[in-house]
Amino acid sequence: MASSVSSALATANRTGGSASPSSDAATIAGNFNQFLTLLTTQLRNQNPLDPLDTNQFTQQLVQFASVEQQLKTNDRLDSLLTASKASAAATAAGLVGQTVTADGTTAALAKGSATWTLTAARAATRAVLTITDAKGNVVATQTKALTSGSQTYAWDGRTSTGLAAPDGTYMLKVQAVDATGQSVTVDTTVTGTIESVDVTGSEPVLSVGGRSVPLSSLQAIGGPASGA
Repeated sequence: MASSVSSALATANRTGGSASPSSDAATIAGNFNQFLTLLTTQLRNQNPLDPLDTNQFTQQLVQFASVEQQLKTNDRLDSLLTASKASAAATAAGLVGQTVTADGTTAALAKGSATWTLTAARAATRAVLTITDAKGNVVATQTKALTSGSQTYAWDGRTSTGLAAPDGTYMLKVQAVDATGQSVTVDTTVTGTIESVDVTGSEPVLSVGGRSVPLSSLQAIGGPASGA
């Protein structure tokens, strides 16, 4: 009986948003029925002079109730995530044709290509460009010179080890200095018109001036953000 309870609790603890709720629910139901069978069998065959501890039965029933509640919570979270994704897709679709300003530090790598627009306050003789993935891990670095003004930096998706990085969202950090060693400000904010929206991924990706921009990186709609 105790092993059935432990098995059920272990199943619940492993349950997450990506797990199969129907499979977990079926497992819990099977364990619960087994538990009840063992319980009633022991009650029928217990020694009247040495009855079983009813507190233990009660505690285990409470544990099963808690497990069932957790499974229901996971089901509801799945529904909320689905609804949230649908809402974000609808919002993004309604932005097509709008002029927006986005945080240009984030770009989507697709088919081995990701681009950023860099605007240097003045020429930089040495700029270190560091690309990190969504988890903050450094995947590639490059050192190059930057001219004054706006320019495009394209990444072919190759990591520092020469391997192809998987498609996804990546961030670019730029640290630049001029010929005298003074720090140079490099702006990555992008302003443009949304041409289309890709909703096939976990987050809608906007096409702004030929660039792929995640919806979450928008800063303003209708023009440049204040102070940009």
